[in-house]
Amino acid sequence: MSYSGFNIPKKEDKKTISSRAKYKISLIVSEWNSQITNKLLEGAVKTLTSNGIINENISITKVPGSFELIFEAKKKSKESKFDSIIVIGCIIKGETKHFKYLCKSVSYSIAKINLKSPIPLIFCVLMDENITQSVDRSGGKMGNKGVDAAYTSLKMIDLNKS
Repeated sequence: MSYSGFNIPKKEDKKTISSRAKYKISLIVSEWNSQITNKLLEGAVKTLTSNGIINENISITKVPGSFELIFEAKKKSKESKFDSIIVIGCIIKGETKHFKYLCKSVSYSIAKINLKSPIPLIFCVLMDENITQSVDRSGGKMGNKGVDAAYTSLKMIDLNKS
């Protein structure tokens, strides 16, 4: 999996990686534009497992679309069993105003939940003008934003626990 190149994490020692075995992470994934969201999910899971998270501690929940990420993120943030939540979605602009309202609603609502949550919510929802941009950001020439989200999740868990 390629990393976007921004804020490339430093190589971590074995002690740090092994200490993460107990971390529990929820990944909530939109099924809409699944050809993109599945690649983001794959990048996130590979990054988490290669950085100390064991498969049994990764919970994956699928929701119909990006708007439904909001409800599930709210629900999971109230459960006490996760150390972090990553929401994964892909919204691609069409010919109507729907894109604008959906992007604004999803980003605002996830931010609002994050402010009230005792655990970090990591935002990995692509909001692109076209499918080419989405492909580029899900493992193409712009890297994989799922990988970025996983690294962000790990950093935020570490900060939250320190």
